[in-house]
Amino acid sequence: MKLSEIVERLGEDAIASYIPEEKLDIVKAASIEEATAGTIAFVEGDKFVKYIAETSASALVLPDDETLQEQVRQRGIAWVSTRHPREVFARTIALLYRPFRPEPGIHDTAAIAPSATLGKNVHIGANVVVHEGVVLGDEVCVHANVVVYPQVTIGDRTVLHANCTVHERTQIGADCTIQSGAVLGAEGFGFVPTPSGLMRMEQSGCVVLEDGVEIGCNSTVDRPSVGETRIGKNTKLDNLVQIGHGCRIGANCAICAQVGLAGGVTLGNNITLAGQVGVANRAKIGDGAVASAKTGIHQDVEAGAVVSGFPAIANPLWLRSAALYKRLPEIYQSLRQIQRRLNNRS
Repeated sequence: MKLSEIVERLGEDAIASYIPEEKLDIVKAASIEEATAGTIAFVEGDKFVKYIAETSASALVLPDDETLQEQVRQRGIAWVSTRHPREVFARTIALLYRPFRPEPGIHDTAAIAPSATLGKNVHIGANVVVHEGVVLGDEVCVHANVVVYPQVTIGDRTVLHANCTVHERTQIGADCTIQSGAVLGAEGFGFVPTPSGLMRMEQSGCVVLEDGVEIGCNSTVDRPSVGETRIGKNTKLDNLVQIGHGCRIGANCAICAQVGLAGGVTLGNNITLAGQVGVANRAKIGDGAVASAKTGIHQDVEAGAVVSGFPAIANPLWLRSAALYKRLPEIYQSLRQIQRRLNNRS
């Protein structure tokens, strides 16, 4: 695509541009460290500035910074300036790259129940199984080896990648993406302790995914004994995430790899849980809260809080504590010396 065309498609997000060659072709996007001729990269923050002097990129997405722009211009590199370089770079990638999307149609090996309802322009891949009462919206894409249990509904333009499984009565909204190996709506870990051992509690509830939700590879979202497990609009789950039965997750949350939520956890909106965060049964986390990697959350977290550590404490306190941790042997030796001196005096 011509860089001039990219700038035009970006619209008002492109504040200004410098294109020394009007017919400059951009083949793909790349990181600034690995960019070659014909690629476009972006600069955001001081850590990327050092690469301007050595990058081979044909074009750069820059912040609205005249000093940087002049530095790039002197190297003869084309640029586009914007207030949000990362966001504009993401839009640029979407202009240059199209993910694999098969044509509408039903593979000969797919098994589709007569009572299933399929929308317009649906793709059903090889060895897919669609059970009774399933409803697929328009332009739904179901890749190979997917199993969809009875009474599932899937909204328009949602994509189910190969080898994922959607259990009974699960409701998936429009424009969702379910990555390979994900399992939605399987039985929650519900057992009742009795004198004779653990008794199974049937999981009669369902899982609901609102519009725009993405579920990463090999992640699981369990259904509860009663009621629903719900994931709010535009929330994104990374790979290897476990959402326990009866959890309620708000909109626009980012849940990173290997996070585990026990049953009944409630998350507000715009929450970020970094990698390997664990949240205990029925804990509540308020809007906009952030938990750093490996945090263990056992109690409720207030809206807007940033927590770290195990068990979770306020991030500033955790940083001070972490700085002291490596000094514990030294502090211990000092404490022993003080104790000996006190004992000698007595």
